Amino acid sequence: MTDETQNPETDEDAEGEEGAPRKSKLKLIIIAAAAVVLLLGGGGAAYFLLFSGGGDGGGDEIAIAAVETYFYDLPEMTVNLANTGDAEQFLKLSVSLELEKEEMVAGLEPRLTLVMDAFQVYLRELRRSDLEGSAGIYRLKDELRRRVNLAVYPVQVQNILFKEILVQ
Repeated sequence: MTDETQNPETDEDAEGEEGAPRKSKLKLIIIAAAAVVLLLGGGGAAYFLLFSGGGDGGGDEIAIAAVETYFYDLPEMTVNLANTGDAEQFLKLSVSLELEKEEMVAGLEPRLTLVMDAFQVYLRELRRSDLEGSAGIYRLKDELRRRVNLAVYPVQVQNILFKEILVQ
């Protein structure tokens, strides 16, 4: 019986002795894996934060080239709005045209009278309700851009920028 009593003790001692190295090996593997993940994650983050925007300034040149635009200010316009009531309503408008290249100004200036005529004809047909809210202003901007591009073709205006819009 002494053998049996010793076997359970030796079995427990053996498991305890073997279990401890297994647990410490498992902890060591987990710690090593966590360290690798942190190093890779930290290295990747450092790369993107430090090196993605740097270089020889090639990225900066692209950003500057995309931002370079030219603006042409049209003369201020004041028109009567179409109305059904007795009171007259006026629209005062200052517009700037956004052009992609400075050379396009030379193609735009000889046709400036056509642009102003197209704008005046369209603006006189508007009602005050057509200009209400941001949706009305965006429709006005799109329609003016369409009309100016028809008048100055082959020059293309990229955008219409409102400097002043006054409805009275």
